[in-house]
Amino acid sequence: MKFFLLALVLAGLTSAATAVDKVQVFFSPHGGCTEAVVENLNRASRSVLVQAYSFTSPPIAQALVDAKRRGVKVEVILDKSQRTEKYSSADFVAHNGIATSIDARHSIAHNKIMVIDGETILTGSFNFTKAAENSNAENLLVIHDTGLAKIYSVNWQEHQRHSDNYVGRGQ
Repeated sequence: MKFFLLALVLAGLTSAATAVDKVQVFFSPHGGCTEAVVENLNRASRSVLVQAYSFTSPPIAQALVDAKRRGVKVEVILDKSQRTEKYSSADFVAHNGIATSIDARHSIAHNKIMVIDGETILTGSFNFTKAAENSNAENLLVIHDTGLAKIYSVNWQEHQRHSDNYVGRGQ
């Protein structure tokens, strides 16, 4: 795997999605990270667990709401900064009936993960923001592995237990 990723860098393929067995790799800026997140959310059929530090991406927020409307159980945990962030999508998802929590136990709840249908993990440095897609150098891994998804789900549940319910501003 390491050799393959190094080969991609050396071949100048750092902005294209690449499949290695059950893993896809995306890089930003303009590397399709947001599109990959939305595509995977559009395929969700049962559940989506989200942990995010910064969450300002309208396409990702809309894809979560669309999944909820399709009957997918969607739950979101966000860093405490999202309570007051001027452009956070926290209010949008909370006002659209998505169970949203704030993890204020840590200095920064810096996780950036999604677990979809208990079998797909989206993780990496990629924040769910417009800047992450268009300006920043970030990465996203899409991993299809039920065993790993279970580990991420257990960790998500541990954070959910100490998080506070968030109903959104103006509610």
